[in-house]
Amino acid sequence: MNARAEGPLLLGVRHHGPGSARAVRAALDEAQPSAVLIEGPPEGDALLPLAADPRMRPPVALLAHAADDPGRAAFWPLAGFSPEWAAIRWAQARDAPVRFIDLPAAHSLAAPEDREQEAHSVRIDPLAVLADSAGYDDPERWWEDVVEHRDAVRDDPLAAFEALGEAMGALREAYGADGDPRDLIREAYMRQRMRAARREFGDTYAVVCGAWHVPALRAPTTATADKALLGGLPKIKVETTWVPWTHRRLARAGGYGAGITSPGWYAHLFTAPDRPVERWLTKVAGLLRDEDRQVSSAHVIEAVRLAQTLAAVRGRPVPGLTETLEAVRAVMCDGSDIPLALIEDRLVVGDVLGEVPDTAPAVPLQRDLTRRQRSLRLKVEAEERELELDLRKDTDAAKSLLLHRLRLLGVDWGIPTASRGGTGTFRETWRLRWEPELSVRVAEAGIWGTTVPGAATARAEALAADAGELGEVTALAERCLLAGLSEALPAVLRALADRAALDTDVARLAKALPALARSLRYGDVRGTDAQALGTVAAGLAERICVALPPACTVGLDADAAAELRGHVDAVHGAIALLADVDEGLRERWSAVLRTLAGRDTVPGLIRGRAARLLLDEGRLPPEETARLMSLALSPAGTPADAAGWIEGFAGGSAGGGTLLVHDERLLGLIDNWLVSVPPSAFIDVLPLLRRTFGAYEPGVKRALGELVRRGPSGRTRTAGPGSAPAGFAPELDPVRADAAAEVARLLLAGAAGAAGAAVAAG
Repeated sequence: MNARAEGPLLLGVRHHGPGSARAVRAALDEAQPSAVLIEGPPEGDALLPLAADPRMRPPVALLAHAADDPGRAAFWPLAGFSPEWAAIRWAQARDAPVRFIDLPAAHSLAAPEDREQEAHSVRIDPLAVLADSAGYDDPERWWEDVVEHRDAVRDDPLAAFEALGEAMGALREAYGADGDPRDLIREAYMRQRMRAARREFGDTYAVVCGAWHVPALRAPTTATADKALLGGLPKIKVETTWVPWTHRRLARAGGYGAGITSPGWYAHLFTAPDRPVERWLTKVAGLLRDEDRQVSSAHVIEAVRLAQTLAAVRGRPVPGLTETLEAVRAVMCDGSDIPLALIEDRLVVGDVLGEVPDTAPAVPLQRDLTRRQRSLRLKVEAEERELELDLRKDTDAAKSLLLHRLRLLGVDWGIPTASRGGTGTFRETWRLRWEPELSVRVAEAGIWGTTVPGAATARAEALAADAGELGEVTALAERCLLAGLSEALPAVLRALADRAALDTDVARLAKALPALARSLRYGDVRGTDAQALGTVAAGLAERICVALPPACTVGLDADAAAELRGHVDAVHGAIALLADVDEGLRERWSAVLRTLAGRDTVPGLIRGRAARLLLDEGRLPPEETARLMSLALSPAGTPADAAGWIEGFAGGSAGGGTLLVHDERLLGLIDNWLVSVPPSAFIDVLPLLRRTFGAYEPGVKRALGELVRRGPSGRTRTAGPGSAPAGFAPELDPVRADAAAEVARLLLAGAAGAAGAAVAAG
């Protein structure tokens, strides 16, 4: 049972093994077969000529998916160092027929996955068993020693295939078909294709497949028995194409079920013409220098010597990846694992992304996406990078629209992230990374349309029709405006109006409003007509104004009160954005806040918050604020309710502590109340007070502590005319005030100029 046995040339390989790839090329050169058969789906035969296209650059993958369900898909990845790719290129260079012979994807994708059987099947790793038999505890190290580092190719190219075939035969005798009945079906189909090849080419063809299958392909079986195994297999219509793949994706189990841990290292071994260790360590030195680490040629020389010494001590023919990395850690990284992790990520694995020519089959949506990517100069890369966009620029705005539309289609090529330079509405930051699986997502999204805008519009309309809650529709409206899908807005707004009319839960209404307000804001930035959305948002705000006061008085517990306090904050911010839509809306909301602030049945947390919002807006005089605080902190109320009022008023937002520093009348009220709290109740309110005051900035806490330390005699209790808190003059200093006024004028002038430029940019 070896490569020289009577019949066709069987070359059992390790998928994605550079040693196997070199051996396959040498064996084919010696045998000169008339045709080459390769493990892979026959639907890919029509795509094999593309492998000869100079624009095809591995790693790539053959993608097959169900025609009516693109999400049901499978990949067959090929790297430049994969023996299958080496065999394809060898045959094409000599105009020899090359074909795939594995079970068709039409059958493998049609069969339902049997999760239970897969969980209970006994799976073995043939390399691990052979390595253990040879006394190795690491299959990768064993494979390097017996294949990658042995130069048996020059002496006898078929020797390694003979030995590996015999080893797999012994393993199959011991373990059977590895507990997976699908292997038996696949092998039956391969034998059928081999019989067809024998009728066409005689026994002068070669087969390149996983070494595990070689004994089964040599087995003396009949065509009738194989036909019986293949009878009744389910079948579906499939479509196939080539898609780019990545080295990082090869590092995971996938495709042939053969994930490898070091694709970057294997690619180096396959392409290095000589002295692979020296060349590799030179690459490492270059990477570390790019990271501003002090690495010289002397470091490289010393690392080579150490790696060779380690290999000699361990009885290895040449240094492997283990010895090389240990030498790098000791010599170039000063024993640190931090730079070593960078080397493992960038060089041992790597972010190499393959390329596929435009002539490869693709769904219309993919072609439209490719055209837009190129016109916008958005390069598809496997390595993660950040993209900063200024939406006032036409090109950047177009990039933003494309990325938002793709996210709506489920193609997360870009993920929005926080901007480091600011939070303005004209600025966006994206984190881009192209994963091979996104090709499947694009194919799936092809059911919605042939262009990105059309497909995104159809998808948005479908999501609006299927949405079950108001919050889903408001979030969808925001996404439509971010994506510039004005044609989808009518359907989304109809769904929004329908659900808003039926929803009576004030919490859900309050949760939905901020998204609508943001949508209006972003629509204005992108020049999108959002007038209809503004009308719906104003109506929603009116309903909140009516429903919120009763909702805040119905026996709320602490958690419910905290949730409603958050909704009050969110609605307050949203109404500030909606003021241009309805000029009277801000007045009606202020009336709601005054009701909440003065109603005893409202929890103290919400009363205090409403009072603070009114004070910040200038709609609550300081005297009235002090009166409300006095009532909240009076002995008639419970300590817990009073502590909640303080948290709502002085916590949860910036400036709470500063307000108390500058208005000592309010600080005195809190101080007097705190002293009067009974010891038994103080233990209960302490966590709440600690949370409120602990959030202040250190400087504010020091100022408050100093004011409290001075006591009533050292600070002013009232803030009437002619009096001022300690540390403040009774009158303004004109010189210092003029300087501050000049700075404020410059800031406002700059903001006005930026706003004018934004309006001019559209």
